[in-house]
Amino acid sequence: MMDTVQRGSVLGCGQAPGLRKLTPQMLGTIEVAETHRFTSDMHPGQVLAAFKAAAPYLGLRPSVVHAIDWLFRFTDAVDWQPSSRPIVWPSAAMQQQELGLGPSQVKNLNRYLVELGLVVMKDSPNGKRYGRRDAKGRIIEAYGFDLSPLAGRYAEFQAAAEEGREERARLQALKRRATIARNGIRQLLETAVEQGISGEEWETLRVASASASRGIAGRSGSIEMEIAVARLEQTQGHMRRCLEAALEAKGPTQAQTSSESVNLDPKGSENWPHITTTNQLQNLKDTVIASGKSSPSRVSPGENQPSSGFASRVNTDRTTNVQQRPGKVRTDSGSLLKITPMELIKLAPRLKPYLNSHAPSWPEIVDAADWLRDEMGISKFIWGDACLVMGREQAAIAVAVVSAKPPTHFRGSPGGYFHGMVSKAKAGELHLARTIWGMRGAGERHLK
Repeated sequence: MMDTVQRGSVLGCGQAPGLRKLTPQMLGTIEVAETHRFTSDMHPGQVLAAFKAAAPYLGLRPSVVHAIDWLFRFTDAVDWQPSSRPIVWPSAAMQQQELGLGPSQVKNLNRYLVELGLVVMKDSPNGKRYGRRDAKGRIIEAYGFDLSPLAGRYAEFQAAAEEGREERARLQALKRRATIARNGIRQLLETAVEQGISGEEWETLRVASASASRGIAGRSGSIEMEIAVARLEQTQGHMRRCLEAALEAKGPTQAQTSSESVNLDPKGSENWPHITTTNQLQNLKDTVIASGKSSPSRVSPGENQPSSGFASRVNTDRTTNVQQRPGKVRTDSGSLLKITPMELIKLAPRLKPYLNSHAPSWPEIVDAADWLRDEMGISKFIWGDACLVMGREQAAIAVAVVSAKPPTHFRGSPGGYFHGMVSKAKAGELHLARTIWGMRGAGERHLK
């Protein structure tokens, strides 16, 4: 009688030594494990793969994923058949050693796995983990980690992973839209500065664009981000219409006429193509050297071409300052400003993603620079101006120089910095050769 009373009081108070304290979350996991029954053969690799694919979208820490992955090392395919139960029994000492955790950390981790609904602890009478298999490898008796809850949530893991992949794809598409809108706004702002557009309405739109752009990357869900990106695109549309109205009211200027004659944006069927250069001779002083082969024009069918008279005038102007050496025609394997395409890529690695060749020619460098300048927010008008002033190859080198500088180098934006380089080139004060030597020296010091 006394033994019955003492046992009842001990169990009622939950004070028996060595017994695991249960929480409501753990009780729910235990119920799921006890009610789960395998209706068909499952493969542990499929369950583990589904769990790991869903883990990032379920908010599970990497340590949890690592712990489950480690437990699956001790299970066999036969344990996941009907009438079986996937139980593994690695010792606490082994778990501590292989996971790099202390005794208390392992206990907390195991409790956490149960509370998350991933495993259930099946305790032996003596509190130790052990198990036995028959000659066919089937579990006869086992005490340790019951992995049945993972099998029961297999469909849930698959759905969570698929939903997570779709959400990630939506977020990536929205980020691309945001980048395009930001670049468009930067071009509009630079064009307004170049054309002297100002006023209260334009300043209001400028402030609104900065506000709309702020914090988009920090949006956690596609719904919130969709609203933010739509707002940014709407602001860009307002700015474009405002700028077009201001330019129309201002009337045609020399700068506008030049940009309309030579529009060097290759990224849309409505834009003009690049100016096509002719073969030029080697310059003794490495000043301005045109490529021996012009870059292919990326013009959509039906687009207007610039007049041949204008192109001839541009090429004539560019060759007047070039000292010719008879019989020494430069090819693409030559150097420009004593730098080769390969060395330029090393000094300005941001060019590389836009190149299709491991040994590019100068025309390919020019094309890559044209794409890179768009990424950096350099307007098509400034790029066209630079091509006319410096020549396309030196304009490409100037873009590469800007791309190699850290963001902290610019007081304003990369586009504004490039605009300053073009202004210096017009005044005869731009010395790209010196800049290249400085970049070489910086690279050598970094290697040391």
